[in-house]
Amino acid sequence: MSLTTRRTRLAAAALAAVTAVGGLAACGSDDDSNSGEGGKPAKLVVDTFGEMGYDELVKQYEQQSGIKIELRKTAQLGEYRPKLVRYLATGRGAADVTALEEGILNEFKANPRNWVDLAPLIDDHSKEYLPWKWELGKAPDGRLIGLPTDVGSLAVCYRKDLFQAAGLPTERDQVSALWPDWNGFHAAGKKYKDATGKAFIDSITAVSNGVLFQQGSDLFYDKENNIIADSSPAVKAAWDTATSMSDISAKAATWSPEWSGGFKQGTFAATFCPSWMLGIVADNSGEANKGKWDVAAVPGGGGNWGGSWLAVPEQSAHQKEAAKLAEFLTNATSQVEAFKLKGPLPTNLEALKNEAFLSYTNEYFSDAPTGKIFGESVAKIEPVHLGPKHQAVKENALEPALRSFENGQANKDKAWEQFVKDAAIQGAF
Repeated sequence: MSLTTRRTRLAAAALAAVTAVGGLAACGSDDDSNSGEGGKPAKLVVDTFGEMGYDELVKQYEQQSGIKIELRKTAQLGEYRPKLVRYLATGRGAADVTALEEGILNEFKANPRNWVDLAPLIDDHSKEYLPWKWELGKAPDGRLIGLPTDVGSLAVCYRKDLFQAAGLPTERDQVSALWPDWNGFHAAGKKYKDATGKAFIDSITAVSNGVLFQQGSDLFYDKENNIIADSSPAVKAAWDTATSMSDISAKAATWSPEWSGGFKQGTFAATFCPSWMLGIVADNSGEANKGKWDVAAVPGGGGNWGGSWLAVPEQSAHQKEAAKLAEFLTNATSQVEAFKLKGPLPTNLEALKNEAFLSYTNEYFSDAPTGKIFGESVAKIEPVHLGPKHQAVKENALEPALRSFENGQANKDKAWEQFVKDAAIQGAF
């Protein structure tokens, strides 16, 4: 059976399953008893992953609207996606407002009937966001199913105290000058390890993400959504760069307990920080390490790792009110406040010009001018083509293969062969 035929049959099977899901949507996430005065809901539920900076914003909305907002956070996208799949498959349990990350967006856009068309429920905001970001929130049939939240402009977070102990520069401009390219980054890492005997970076999977999302091209899929994992120049560049740095790695896989604990313990001195990662680094590092972290440029220029949209599942019993909440959470003022709290980088054009954003300095990260650092890179970001199962290929094929090499379980060639095999399985739809 040809790959194209196999993909077509799998796609048909997936469509049939999703169509069945659509028939269950009327069950809703809440029953009609969830009503307050005047028919408005007593409560709306918001589902997010990682840190999106909504903690204070939902409190503001509660005061403005009189509606209780329940914010359900899931730490990892890998845990979040299966929950969402289950909610849609059973027709109940989904939040009224649901975050969709770029790595899973296309997968869930495939059946727009699971999502409310937001356009009739809110004002026209089509000219207020980065144009490509707004367009990606549309389903294949043109319906608006997602409102833009953030993008994930890349940088490097590093520990100044650990750099100083290794005899490396500590000022952010000097640190950035250490690595104009990835070879420079590796050289700095080797100097650090030679001086301290300790690992420089958290893991080579973090390196692969940094390189992968700089490419501005097709990654695991071509434009027709055929798997090209074994021939993608972007993937090969990420693979070769990442595997070359196993000698400076702490082998702490992102989101693992070793990784979370490593921030406090100083297990590694640097990690790659899309803007949304700032809040996670601060939370993992704790108050004792405040002022020890700083932010420098990423090797090789900019890049975009991550970014999301807010959608309203069809099963929500309060679609209009949910759409208004999503509209509030993604407006210019809210995007600036979310950035200041946890780091998600605005996509609203007014927010990107806001003086409170541009002049913002992050106290935890040594008063780094994060508004300026990340804001200047936004105009350079180009959308990367992510296929329908991008996240599954990255998390269940690429990263396990890299870890098997990093941990000495397979040589580079064997690990690559495993990646190509797993990518074909994980990427089918």
